[in-house]
Amino acid sequence: MDLEVRHLRVLRAIAEAGSLTRAAASLSMTQPGLSAQLRRIESMLGGALFDRRQDGARPTPFGELVLARAHAILPGIDALLSDTARAARRLASPHRVRIGSVGAPLLGHLVMAVRESLPGAEVTARCQYSPGVLLGDLAAGRLEAAALGDHPDQELPPHDGIVLAPLVTEPVFALLPSAHPLAAEESVSLAQLADHDWAVPRPDGDRTREYWDSVCALTGHRPATPYEAEGRQLTELVRVGLAVSLCQATFLESPGVTVRPLAGNPLWYRHVLAWHRDGPLAAHGEALLRTVSAGYLTSCSAAPVYARWRRRHPHAARLPDCAAAVPCGEEGDGTPSACR
Repeated sequence: MDLEVRHLRVLRAIAEAGSLTRAAASLSMTQPGLSAQLRRIESMLGGALFDRRQDGARPTPFGELVLARAHAILPGIDALLSDTARAARRLASPHRVRIGSVGAPLLGHLVMAVRESLPGAEVTARCQYSPGVLLGDLAAGRLEAAALGDHPDQELPPHDGIVLAPLVTEPVFALLPSAHPLAAEESVSLAQLADHDWAVPRPDGDRTREYWDSVCALTGHRPATPYEAEGRQLTELVRVGLAVSLCQATFLESPGVTVRPLAGNPLWYRHVLAWHRDGPLAAHGEALLRTVSAGYLTSCSAAPVYARWRRRHPHAARLPDCAAAVPCGEEGDGTPSACR
C-alpha cells in the first residue's frame, strides 16, 4: 500500500482530536475502522505513530516527525484543490447548473431566472432544510447557486468565492389551527401563543429553533415544545389542533390552518441568494436578483395575510434596489453593481 494524502489527513485528525474516538467521529468513521487504518499506516511507515493511552492518543517521537511533514504538505495540497476547483468552475459548461434551496418560496423563481439567463442550460434542483449544508455544498462546488435564509444575529458565514445577496427580510408569522380561538384575531402575541403546545423544527444545522427560543426567552415566554417536525408534518400537527407554531410570512393558508401576524413583529427571516463568484452565473447576478425579486412579490400577493401586512407596513420589508449583494466585490467579479 502506498502512502496517500488521505492517510496524512487521518494522522492530522488523530493528533488534533487527541483520541481515536473523537477523530473517528470527525472523520465519520467507526473507531475500530480508524484503529485498523492507523495500524496499516504505521506498518507502511515502519513505526508506531501514537501512544494509545486511556486518556487519549499522543504522538510518539517518530509520529512527531511524520506529523511535521504532514503539516507542511497538506496546506499546499488544500490550496491546490481549492485553486483547481475554482478554475474548473470558471471553465465549467454553462449547460449544467445545480441549484439548492431551503424551504422557502424562491426555488421556482430561481430556476426560471437561471433558464432566462442561460437558455440552453440543464437545471437541476434539490432542497435541504439546513442553509448551512447548502452553503457548504456551494463552497465545495457541488452547487452553482442556492436560495438560502437566516435570522438576525445568525447571519450566514462568508465563504471565499461565494456571493451572498440578501433579497428581503420579512416578519415571521403565527401558524394556528383554523378552529383555534386566536385564529379570529387580526394578530396574536407571543404571550398568547406561550399558553399552548408548540410544534417546532429540530435543533440541527438550521438555527431556526435556536432563534425562536432566544426571542421567546427575551420576552419572558417559554412555550412547551412537545412536537419536533418540519414541513408537512409540522403543518399536520397544527391542522389537527395539537399545536401552534410559526411560519414564513409567505406561507399559503390551506384548509385547517390559519396564518396570523405576530403583534409587534418580534421575529424576522431573511431570504438570501448565493452563487459562485467565478461560476457560470457570475455574470448574471443582477438579472437573477431582478427575476427572483419579481417572483417574490408574486408570492407575497398570493399570500393574503402577508399582502395585507405589507400594505400596512410599506417600509418594513422592502426589496433592496436591484437587490444589492454583500459582501461587495471588485468590478467584474459577478457582484451586482448596486453594491459597488
